[in-house]
Amino acid sequence: MSLLFSPIDLGPLHLPNRIVVAPMCQYSADEGRASDWHVQHWANLALSGAGLVMVEATAVEPRGRISWADLGLWDDATEQAFAAALATVRRWSPARIGVQLAHAGRKASTHRPWEHGGAAIAPAQPRGWQTLAPSALPYADGDPQPEALDAAGIDAIVQRFVDSARRAARLGLDLVEIHAAHGYLLHQFLSPLSNRRSDDYGGSLENRMRLVLRVFDAVAAELPPSIALGIRISATDWVEGGWDLEQSIALARALDARGCHFMDVSSGGLHPAQKIALAPGYQVPFAEAIRREVEMPVIAVGLITQPQQAEAILAEGKADAVALARGMLYDPRWPWHAAAALGAQAVAPPQYLRSAPHGLGRTLVMGEGTAG
Repeated sequence: MSLLFSPIDLGPLHLPNRIVVAPMCQYSADEGRASDWHVQHWANLALSGAGLVMVEATAVEPRGRISWADLGLWDDATEQAFAAALATVRRWSPARIGVQLAHAGRKASTHRPWEHGGAAIAPAQPRGWQTLAPSALPYADGDPQPEALDAAGIDAIVQRFVDSARRAARLGLDLVEIHAAHGYLLHQFLSPLSNRRSDDYGGSLENRMRLVLRVFDAVAAELPPSIALGIRISATDWVEGGWDLEQSIALARALDARGCHFMDVSSGGLHPAQKIALAPGYQVPFAEAIRREVEMPVIAVGLITQPQQAEAILAEGKADAVALARGMLYDPRWPWHAAAALGAQAVAPPQYLRSAPHGLGRTLVMGEGTAG
């Protein structure tokens, strides 16, 4: 039996297989509100047969958006737009759907990636705003200087995550992931490269982890027990003197002790000097090292593209589930093809069951809730 197509529980959430669609920004929202693009994009991924679809980094306040076109979940208007898009998707798909709650910190206020290379926009320029950070250090030379958060500002950020988590619960989402990776605000507090504070949120590892743990505790206290809660981290900055695997393991242990339901292990994104050794599954060793130290399930991500590769990661005990991002955009039926390659079965809507190639038997099966 294929491990990739075996079930797994992320806390209270039961998944029919171990394929996760990783969160991917679409830069297609209208003042934070989900658009028609999100309806078709989410539906496409939700019909893929993946066990879990993670919605893109969703800002907890307007200043927390990466770009002016990012998705948000910070007020009634963004919640209602999200609800409308989600209702259409769920009418046709039984997929479990989660949201990644995020704040971009000093990496906010940018152009969309395909416009001006995603460059930073200064506060005085159209569609720009003042960014926030643990310390007044820009991401790259020439970027606008962020404003260092004071104690009241930190308290407000925690509340923003709580408020968005409350909205996620009202939406009936299955899972919430806290984004503490890729150089965004919570990661900025973790790394000594971006956090030069001298108060309770800077200096020692314990202090640098404080905000992430505060946000986790506050969100966990807000969510009902039926919703899974986990976190995405960058296991290393890929820069000497920065956040690294040893510190990530310490954070993972602290979160595991708090009952975190899963950890999604990525890397990088904090500093332009990063030197990433790209190769198939290049981040899997980080997931494997963390998995040895915790009880919660660990998700591996990063250039996992082939079914046999994904199966081997699970069979060798390197992770409990695998996440695909760009590969899923390129091939939104990846789980179907993986099922055929591994002799397993993937869920498909009844309208598509006849698409299974002859000779492959019942590769595709109808899931509950897919008949409309």
